[in-house]
Amino acid sequence: MKTKILLIAMLAIGLGSCAVQSQTTVYAKNSDISDNLDLRAVASIFGESANLQDFERRLNDPKYQISNLDLNGDDQVDYLRVIESVEDRTHVVIIQSVLDRDVYQDIATIDVERDNYNKVNVQVVGNTYLYGDNYIYEPVYSVAPVIYSSFWVTNYRPYYSSWTWNVYPTYYAAWRPYPIYRYRSNINVCINVNNHYNYVNTRRSYRAPVLYASRRTYGYETRRPDYSFAQRHSNVTNRYDLDQRRIASRESGRSQNTYNTNRTNSSRVSTSENRTPNRNYAENRTPGTDRNYNTNRGTTTNRTPSATVNNSNNPARVENAPRTENRRDYSQNNTNTPRVNSQNSMNTNRTAPTQRTEAPRSYSENRGNATRQQSTPNTQRSEAPRVSQESRSSQPQRESGSGSRSAGGRRG
Repeated sequence: MKTKILLIAMLAIGLGSCAVQSQTTVYAKNSDISDNLDLRAVASIFGESANLQDFERRLNDPKYQISNLDLNGDDQVDYLRVIESVEDRTHVVIIQSVLDRDVYQDIATIDVERDNYNKVNVQVVGNTYLYGDNYIYEPVYSVAPVIYSSFWVTNYRPYYSSWTWNVYPTYYAAWRPYPIYRYRSNINVCINVNNHYNYVNTRRSYRAPVLYASRRTYGYETRRPDYSFAQRHSNVTNRYDLDQRRIASRESGRSQNTYNTNRTNSSRVSTSENRTPNRNYAENRTPGTDRNYNTNRGTTTNRTPSATVNNSNNPARVENAPRTENRRDYSQNNTNTPRVNSQNSMNTNRTAPTQRTEAPRSYSENRGNATRQQSTPNTQRSEAPRVSQESRSSQPQRESGSGSRSAGGRRG
């Protein structure tokens, strides 16, 4: 009997723990009540509505799913009704959540006011209990909304919703609330990106707060008086400050993760591998390779053995070596010209260039013009005997010429 009681007790404890776990995993840990209705989406559909009746229909249409609020905890999204309070040029549109029979909770208000210059100012103000103090958005519409024209007409009657608890329009069908991350991704599609939604912390109209105070309802606040935004978040002022804190924490977390990823050992290995080819490339371009290449070019350019210069420190000098040595050879040949033939030292300036003297001339031309057969500075040693023979052959002719001249003189 005791064992049965123990088994039943253990089974009850296990079922209770499972139930507690299922309840705690529905919403994220960092979620808030204000995350379930984005006021920018409310301002967006307000500018697209034809009138307040159309605006109420868009708020509760299951196709759009603008709201994700479940304040009464019945696991169904609450129906949002719309009522209005008017005075002169000021219209206050109040959005209320239907919690029970004749029990409502204000969610947000829309202040619409026209100034003396017929300019319309719109402000969407979040409830202080849900969104904190002075959580206000000013929409700037790209196109003037049609709903403006329905406000300032003759015999205007303020709008008051006729729908209440369990009495809903035919188009409405309750749905289960989504997790916060899914609702955020869904609501971004419903926000018109062509408009601008400026955050401000002051109200433009001084009549709107007075009109709102006369129609204010706070059914959810009386049920949970210790769960206001100031008590839920003591370190921030309103929902806007909370969003800024979240963004800052996300960015710091991303930067920290990026820093840790860059300091991993895997990244170090990859960087070392990437640097290896660069080192090999630098080794392939060492000065030794350039020196061999320049040395080969130096040897092919200069065919004389003296042109080879072994200078490993400066390869550029090897390329210039053949030019300097050719000039030196040319100067040396010019200096050695008088040593070949002392008799022709007076006519060295009349000698032809090196290219003309390289081509051999016929022996008959040498006999006709003996004076042109002088040795040039750049002739080779093999031609030296020929020059000596020509010089010897020219001497008798000169002697004979001189003899004829003397004979002629004698004859005369």
